[in-house]
Amino acid sequence: MDNELNVTFITLDGYVELHKFRYLYFVIMFTVYILIICSNSTIICLIWIQQNLHEPMYTFIAALLLNSVLYSTTIYPKLLIDFLSDKQIISYSACLFQCFLYYSLNGSEFLLLLAMAYDRYVSICKPLQYPTIMNKTTVSIFLGLAWILPACQIAFPVAQSADTKLCNYILTGIFCNNSVYKLHCVTSQALSVYGVIVLLNVSLFPVLFIFFTYTKIFIITYRSHADVRKKAAQTCLPHLLVLINFSCLVTYDVIVVKLESDFPKTVRLIMTLQVILYHPLFNPIIYGLKMKEISKHIKRLFCLDNLTLHTNKENNCIVVSSVIIPQK
Repeated sequence: MDNELNVTFITLDGYVELHKFRYLYFVIMFTVYILIICSNSTIICLIWIQQNLHEPMYTFIAALLLNSVLYSTTIYPKLLIDFLSDKQIISYSACLFQCFLYYSLNGSEFLLLLAMAYDRYVSICKPLQYPTIMNKTTVSIFLGLAWILPACQIAFPVAQSADTKLCNYILTGIFCNNSVYKLHCVTSQALSVYGVIVLLNVSLFPVLFIFFTYTKIFIITYRSHADVRKKAAQTCLPHLLVLINFSCLVTYDVIVVKLESDFPKTVRLIMTLQVILYHPLFNPIIYGLKMKEISKHIKRLFCLDNLTLHTNKENNCIVVSSVIIPQK
């Protein structure tokens, strides 16, 4: 029975003093997960409900935030279970499935950012052709490819690993990523080369295209008047911030996987938590604060348009603020 369990299950050995801090870990991660779900879902619902947000740019933002929710749901529920469990284990098949979802959604993130960059390029540099180019069919194709292409490319190495013999059953992490391939008895050079190709296709090439597109946008807007430059900055800057943030976190992930033996366990855990904590919360904050139309609707939703005590007829809400008592 023990041998059978060893073959079937993998131990997640990336936690630090879990027996001592398990409830603290659970409360923090559960709170973060709820914040991720609520913040992202709020903006998604606003984009869905508000007619003036039914534009390609906001559709891509909603898709990006939905991707963040799916990304977090791939990781957080298993983490929360592990925090309260005596043994942090996962079956090999479930580990491969988590690895597949994790990297396919990472790839979708880059492709959605690529679609958003192209949308901004057409909007700012070819405004007269924008309605023709960025129609509903084009948007649907971009969305479909953003989720299908990475999934198809990631599925091949995962499927090939399903029947691979394991010689190690301890994964030095808190969830399943590319470290799972280090459990194999024999490292496949073909899979390693294929992994590099996939990494180029779903991350590096999209990033290069995005920076090229925004460079073109900034060159063109620099020659235009101030209003055009302001519009470009308002719509492009949030996308660039999200791209830079996500690219840094993906780099963290690669470093953790490739150099895991050179990192102390505590440092490795901190770096891993950065990968799954920051980005799903960063997206709704950036788009909620920096995108003018979304920010306006959020303020209306939470009745923050006014700072004095009155009934806001337009927004049908009452805002309470400090009461000024006149001096006698």
